[in-house]
Amino acid sequence: MITPLPLQPHDDEGPVFQEPWEAQAFALTVELSRQGLFSWPEWTETFSSEIKEAQEAGDPDLGDTYYEHWARALEKIIASKGGIDSATVTGRAEAWRRAYLNTPHGKPIDLSAGLNKPGHP
Repeated sequence: MITPLPLQPHDDEGPVFQEPWEAQAFALTVELSRQGLFSWPEWTETFSSEIKEAQEAGDPDLGDTYYEHWARALEKIIASKGGIDSATVTGRAEAWRRAYLNTPHGKPIDLSAGLNKPGHP
C-alpha cells in the first residue's frame, strides 16, 4: 500500500513558507520519500521526535522554528539511512554560512561563494 504524501502547505493567500529554504526542505523531504529513501510514516515519527526534543529543551513552540526542526529531522533521517554523514552536513552548513556572508544584500545566495577555493581557507 502506498501512503499518500501531503500537498504543499498553503492558506488562503498561497504557500505558507516564510523563506525559500523552507520550501526546498519540504520539497526535498517529499521527493526523498517518493524515491523510497524513507516512508512517510518513518518521516512523521522522526519529525515528531525532533519537535518533542526541541520542546523538552525549552523551545516555546511558537511556530517560528518549525522548519528548523524539519531540517534537523531531515538530516537525521538521511543520516540514519546512510545517505550522508554529519561531517558532510557540517561542511555544507559552513559553506552556506560563508556564501551568505559573501552575498550582497537582496541577491540570491550562490553556494559557490562559500566553497573553499584554491589559496583561500
